[in-house]
Amino acid sequence: MSTPARTRTGTTAGPVTGTPAGPLTGTGALTRLALRRDRLTIPLWALVTGGLVASGAGSLEGVYGTAAARAEAAAAMTANSSMRALYGPVFDDSLGGLVAWRFGTFAAVLAAVASLIVVVRHTREEEETGRQEMLSAGAVGRRAPLTAALLAALVVNTAVALIVTAGLAGQGAAGALALGLALGGTGMVFAATAALAAQLTESARLAKGLTGAAVGLAFVLRAAGDSGRSPVLTWLSPIGWAENVRAFAGERWWVLLLIAAAALAQTAAAYVLAGRRDIGASFLATRPGPAEGGLATAGALAWRLQRGTLLGWSLGFLLGGLVFGGMVEGAADIVGDNAQARQIIERMGGRSALTDAFLATMVSLFGMVAALFAVGSVLRPHGEETSGRAEPLLANALGRIRWAAGHLLIAFGGSALILALSGIGLALSYGRDAGAVLGASLAQLPAVWTLAGLAVLLWGAAPRAATAAWGAAGLCLALGWIGPALDLPQAALNLSPFGHLPKLPGPDTAWTPVLALIALAAALVAAGLAGLRRRDVIG
Repeated sequence: MSTPARTRTGTTAGPVTGTPAGPLTGTGALTRLALRRDRLTIPLWALVTGGLVASGAGSLEGVYGTAAARAEAAAAMTANSSMRALYGPVFDDSLGGLVAWRFGTFAAVLAAVASLIVVVRHTREEEETGRQEMLSAGAVGRRAPLTAALLAALVVNTAVALIVTAGLAGQGAAGALALGLALGGTGMVFAATAALAAQLTESARLAKGLTGAAVGLAFVLRAAGDSGRSPVLTWLSPIGWAENVRAFAGERWWVLLLIAAAALAQTAAAYVLAGRRDIGASFLATRPGPAEGGLATAGALAWRLQRGTLLGWSLGFLLGGLVFGGMVEGAADIVGDNAQARQIIERMGGRSALTDAFLATMVSLFGMVAALFAVGSVLRPHGEETSGRAEPLLANALGRIRWAAGHLLIAFGGSALILALSGIGLALSYGRDAGAVLGASLAQLPAVWTLAGLAVLLWGAAPRAATAAWGAAGLCLALGWIGPALDLPQAALNLSPFGHLPKLPGPDTAWTPVLALIALAAALVAAGLAGLRRRDVIG
């Protein structure tokens, strides 16, 4: 009877049959497993990201129906440094060129986020939970898990590229193909970044954080370069490379080689590192804590676990408020006399004065993004459960509700903090109506807390479905940010709790829905905690 062979690093290489397992042995099986596990999320990411761009031509044609209107809009957007920082320059005033300008940057960010989630999920997260060690007890090569994760990311980005190319082919086949390849290629660049981070770090959370920070840095560099500070900064960003493929504007095909080179270089580095470490090990070891600590309560432990994340979100929201506040004065100049463009902003921000509508749009965007923080913070104890770290705590005199309360306090209180900081940043940069702007920012909390309450309910009552809270938050973000531009019916926009909030600052004072959302959030939390008390702890 054959026995498994041990490599020099201690991982199981496979049964001794005379033919040793190669570094990629088992890649096909692991890829099929990854695609099976993500059979819902991968199509959803591809449809949302690709569909956003593919449907953009129809929505923009309704706003800028004539060549003269498109030319006027392109000139106005290019002349406004704030709009260039947000969306990039307009390289061509054709309908395809405007689609690439309006949706290209955000689609590239969505492709990057989808890629990093897929890669970390099937690499470092598998190791952290112990599943990868069990799988590697079979005939699995050392680099097979990494290869399978990258292939799963390739499926996502290929689907995005195909949807964009097919959806925009009517605007010009070359431009549609260039834009599709640019978006898919950007996703693969950050998939490779995630693969590299997964080799360097010990936790999936840190790997996602590092890659997410890389995506944020790429966006900031592109924004700084496009705003006119220095064009060189744009060329330091993979998102800037996608923009400079110049789809529908005399395509620069050679820029795609730059994107491919960045993806291949990072992938090669990740492969080298993957061959030099044990399963579960990393090259950036976590520092041990002090021998004597002050974590005397469950709340103190929750604060220790989440304080870094809260600090990062707080700084990001404050800086974001400062940046967007500087755009408010130019809102009227951006829209000009175009009634359709004015309607889009008013649908997002209310039918008040245009400046108030623009501010309402910004605070609503901050609220929708803050919901992502709240959901992630609520689901942090779920990760503690699945990793087995919660069971030893709850085996002592620590009750489940008291254990969960520390994390929920950070989720609900932290979301209030970061929204307050965004409001302070907006008010400081805008320079007037500080109280109204801060109040408008905090008015987003009932919707944020409703989504956080949904996450509590799913985690407490149906922990296997807890990650569906991310889908709910992502759907609300898509409805709020993309829905008005696509002229979705109000019934569709009302599927999001943010669709029921008053549009502030402005004369809208419909507070009944606000109270209803607060009551709904409280009911969801109570139901989730009741479910947590009754169910078994995941271990």
